[in-house]
Amino acid sequence: MNVSLTDHRPARVGVLVTALLTACIAFQLNASMLSPALKSIEDSLGASSAEVGLTQTAFFTSAALFSLFLPRLGDVIGRRKVLVGMLVLMAAGCVIAALATSVPVLFAGRIVQGFSGPVVPLCLIMLRQEVTEPKRYGTLLGVITAVNGGIAGVDSLAGGFLADEHGFQSVFWVMAVVAVLAAALAAFLTPESKVPGADRMDWPGVALLVVSVGSLLVALNEAGKLGAANWGLIAVLVAVSAAAFALFWRTEDRSAHPLVATRHLRRRATWATLLTTTLTMTGVFAVMNGLIPAFAQDAQAGLGMGAEGSAWWTLTPYALAGLAMGPLAGRLAATHGYGRVLRIGLVGSAASVVLMILTIPAHSKALLLVASLLVGITYAGVANIVLNGLGIVLSPRENPGFLPGLNAGAFNLGAGLSFAVLYAVKTAVQPADDAASATGYTSGMIAGVVILAAALATSFLIPKPVAAEDAASAAVEPAAEAPVPSRG
Repeated sequence: MNVSLTDHRPARVGVLVTALLTACIAFQLNASMLSPALKSIEDSLGASSAEVGLTQTAFFTSAALFSLFLPRLGDVIGRRKVLVGMLVLMAAGCVIAALATSVPVLFAGRIVQGFSGPVVPLCLIMLRQEVTEPKRYGTLLGVITAVNGGIAGVDSLAGGFLADEHGFQSVFWVMAVVAVLAAALAAFLTPESKVPGADRMDWPGVALLVVSVGSLLVALNEAGKLGAANWGLIAVLVAVSAAAFALFWRTEDRSAHPLVATRHLRRRATWATLLTTTLTMTGVFAVMNGLIPAFAQDAQAGLGMGAEGSAWWTLTPYALAGLAMGPLAGRLAATHGYGRVLRIGLVGSAASVVLMILTIPAHSKALLLVASLLVGITYAGVANIVLNGLGIVLSPRENPGFLPGLNAGAFNLGAGLSFAVLYAVKTAVQPADDAASATGYTSGMIAGVVILAAALATSFLIPKPVAAEDAASAAVEPAAEAPVPSRG
């Protein structure tokens, strides 16, 4: 057995899931609750929308970078210890942001909140230590991961209400209270676990990987500005990213305690999973979080809704559908195969976006609602759940934290690419002299469908996680690669 529980208190699964779910909800509030309050922040701090938007970018970039190594740190010093530490820092960041009287202070608060980036993968690893029966783990994985797509839309609605009634500071105070509660539950209701023999962190490798991924993320954020982007800076950042990764690879080959052994990076279980995650996010993220809400609010080419109305017709049903479908998708993955269920989700996501494209000319709220529900079911409720799960069940026994961390980075990388690529297509195709044309929206979504098709193709390269699937499912398809951790 490749795990050592340093805390032998019996962990009742229901209590454990409650604690882990609260931690994931606390993180999701940090990610989504602030969106409706951005205008309030602009007005209160006298800032521009670009400055406030940069604080959001800071949070997601920080979350992506800390996701790269904190799960591995949990393997080394204890996962409960790392989870509680992240939640405490999340609360501290919320307090800093709540007390902010300027954009730089808010920026600092959001960076500190980003320490909580790998909360979801770390919670799934901790769950894996206590629940090894495939169907039960799949179901509970779906329950925990489902909140990662939005807490039934309540998070956004509550954020808007608090900002309107009590100012943006109240949003951060609520986040802080939930974070403190989550930290207390994690400290007292979860068992400690770590990997035996993993007693050192590869900090040089951490530094190089953070520089590599961080440079690439900043380059993608800059590229998302399109015509206003500094392409010289982007070229320099991409070069720095490539050089840092080359040095990282060399360092890992020579390290006695590598962050990521290069033999693991060469496994299809690693690169095929990360590539599929990146392509999936690139194909769908900006569709649901950018193009569709923008179309709904576009007074000339779209439906002319307000921001709140747009959320009710698109993002809220999308989040509700994903939340309802998540537990079922996790159980189906364990029963019928992670790969098979993932491909169903990817095909459904692409088909749902195609339906959106076909319904745009109709300017129908009802059809937009139906399409949003379908994307919620197929992407947020199926593909997103299974991809998160694969990061856990395909990670090697001796380093169970490495693939979930890299997979979290792939989710963030795909989100950045999605806005850069799909909006670049929209801008390039949109007629400059016809503001009432929806050509740009449809072209961006067509690009998303093409990228989702690429994700579907790469998904066939992901090995079958035999130990995480029901025996009947394992008998249907042969195993493709190395075994997965049963308790690691």
